[in-house]
Amino acid sequence: MSLLARLTEKSWEESGEPGPITRPSAGAVGMTAYFAVAGVMFTLLGAAYLMRMGVHGALGHGGSDWRPMPDPPLLWINGAVLLASSIAWEGARRDRKGHARQASVAGAALGALFLVGQWLLWRRYLAHGYSLSANPANAFFYLLTALHGCHIIGGLVAAGRALAAHDLPNIRLCAIYWHFLLLIWIFLAALLVMT
Repeated sequence: MSLLARLTEKSWEESGEPGPITRPSAGAVGMTAYFAVAGVMFTLLGAAYLMRMGVHGALGHGGSDWRPMPDPPLLWINGAVLLASSIAWEGARRDRKGHARQASVAGAALGALFLVGQWLLWRRYLAHGYSLSANPANAFFYLLTALHGCHIIGGLVAAGRALAAHDLPNIRLCAIYWHFLLLIWIFLAALLVMT
């Protein structure tokens, strides 16, 4: 079928071609659009972070108000937990031994553990005087990690719905979503470490 014919096709009518027509699910299309929007949002925030930090800030000559936050071990532990969560979701997506549900529950539990770790990290920073309003580097840290945390919460809600319905196609979409969250976390960690 030509591209023009596919673009003008009316899915509710017979196509006239033999065989089933395969189309991506509405969830897959929606998630792809979501990835585009979230990817642009995090990219623009990353660009704003780098511009505010300044080119010289990366070399340690930034403005007097830019004081980067330290990166305690908990930041890396949380990253490892998110990686383990993504690995568990990949196991659910592949479902080679019929354990998609168990792997999904493990992935979701590790995602929730990541959120708890991030909350503990925030508490630690606040206890050591790294408040949101102390300087721009702190504000960016809290903004970026809060937005990422909101996306984790959304993923947990979607996972809960997919698990409650025993919906394997949506469990697979959750796995892909979780890989996206891991990529975003790697991007954010790289930004935060470079200061």
